[in-house]
Amino acid sequence: MHTDLVAALDIGGTKIAGALVNSGGELLVRAQRPTPPRGSGEQVMAAVEGVLDELAASTLWQSTRVVGIGSAGPVDAKAGTVSPVNIPGWREYPLVRGVRDRTGGLPVTLVGDGVAMAAAEHWQGAARGRTGALCMVVSTGVGGGLVLGGELHPGPSGNAGHIGHISVDLDGDLCPCGGRGCVERIASGPNIARRALGDGWRPGPDGDASAAAVAAAARAGDPVATASFERAARALAAGIAATATLVEIELAVLGGGVAKAGEVLFAPLRRSLGEYATLSFVRGLEVVPAQMGTDAGLIGAAAACRDVEPG
Repeated sequence: MHTDLVAALDIGGTKIAGALVNSGGELLVRAQRPTPPRGSGEQVMAAVEGVLDELAASTLWQSTRVVGIGSAGPVDAKAGTVSPVNIPGWREYPLVRGVRDRTGGLPVTLVGDGVAMAAAEHWQGAARGRTGALCMVVSTGVGGGLVLGGELHPGPSGNAGHIGHISVDLDGDLCPCGGRGCVERIASGPNIARRALGDGWRPGPDGDASAAAVAAAARAGDPVATASFERAARALAAGIAATATLVEIELAVLGGGVAKAGEVLFAPLRRSLGEYATLSFVRGLEVVPAQMGTDAGLIGAAAACRDVEPG
């Protein structure tokens, strides 16, 4: 795809973003719509179609040859359907068929958003040139994707590496996915804030009760805010260590809004990792921040088209 473009979609619980991406990873045209918070499947699809229509209005659309989608999961790449935990209106929703119909039959590649992030970081970011990596999005949810043997490894359904729904607390809280004690239920932004509030932390005069506000309080020395981030870090460390033990990765890359907390998260994460990654072949595991920023989903959706057979 030297002159051809990819129409990339990044679909999450808050926004649906789109871009036309060239072979160098540049985003040439952008479009975005909010995800209808409690919308029906058709309403959410209408937002996707709005993004695609805006991209198609560009004169560059004629060079578009394929569509790449990174969606909140789980996804089913074989069936072309999505059932995101944080988009209730979509359950086994035929997204690939809908996108293919809207784009005049263009081939469509579907992967989970964590896989898309991994594709982006392996192509141009912190995992470039690495043979084994777990790349994670820690935000409203917690997702992930794997690089194994130097190649993106989405798995048969496009969900491999979905670390957010590994259980790290057997008697923990129920997760919306139906499991108990999942990494996401402990380490996602809303759950960090929920736990801090429940343990007595209170927002400042502006009323901001987000994970970013908890991170700011932790930076200022608030013990309750600090404890909430340390709990999240332990959950992430347990999940990362389990993954490394299973598939021998050498690197964990963390991106997403929660990762922007910086050393408030990374310092206790690295400490906790030493408690969980104890076997000789995982002791050298590195943990680093992601490099691709907020465009990782779009760049990764385009990158996945290079590595995954279109549906």
